Amino acid sequence: MDLVLVLGLGLLAGTIAGVVGTGSSIILIPALVLQYGPQQAIPIMAVAALMANISRVLVWWREIDWAACAAYALTGAPAAVLGARTLLVLPADIVDGVLGAFFLVMIPVRRWADRKALRLNRWHLAVAGAVIGYLTGIVASTGPLSVPVFLGYGLVKGAFLATEAAGSLAIFASKTVAFQQFGALPLDAVLKGLVIGTSLMIGALIAKQIVTRLDARHFRILMDAVMLFSGLSLIWMAVTRH
Repeated sequence: MDLVLVLGLGLLAGTIAGVVGTGSSIILIPALVLQYGPQQAIPIMAVAALMANISRVLVWWREIDWAACAAYALTGAPAAVLGARTLLVLPADIVDGVLGAFFLVMIPVRRWADRKALRLNRWHLAVAGAVIGYLTGIVASTGPLSVPVFLGYGLVKGAFLATEAAGSLAIFASKTVAFQQFGALPLDAVLKGLVIGTSLMIGALIAKQIVTRLDARHFRILMDAVMLFSGLSLIWMAVTRH
């Protein structure tokens, strides 16, 4: 019954993440920690997130901006390995608190950049990929960090979802391999991640029907709501650890 509840939550998380491009980890991690404990939760989520990004890449394949994806992933993938190596020595509550505050600050910053018509270029994506990749290796979820990056590059809707997913796929694949190499990815965690990841993939298929009905302005407003929720959630987790 507990697994059924987690799968139901995974379907909901996959649908939401399929619409906004992120959020599945933030929704699922608390349930996974309660069900399997913190040591198993992050490797399980790494496998499930890998499948979730594969599904979004397949759903929006034709809209991927491959140049932007390459600029982001080439630095992000190796940085994720470095992050995974420091996972056990860095205080997670400090990282969560800083990331949460960053998400909140980025809401007015993104709106200001839109008004000024400022755009990021591929060099900016490469720098962002290195930072986000490293942080992704350390904590369970940094998905909302990539939202202002790819929106700032000028991508929306399907192009945003596809390119962000393709770039994140490289990072999560690197993180998963690192977990395996460091002995933190037992077969049991892989199987659980695959099962939960399947529910995330189904959710991504449902989400496509929603995204095609959204205009660009409403999509950006939805992104702001995601960053607000993510920022407050991370700050709450950082505070409640003490």
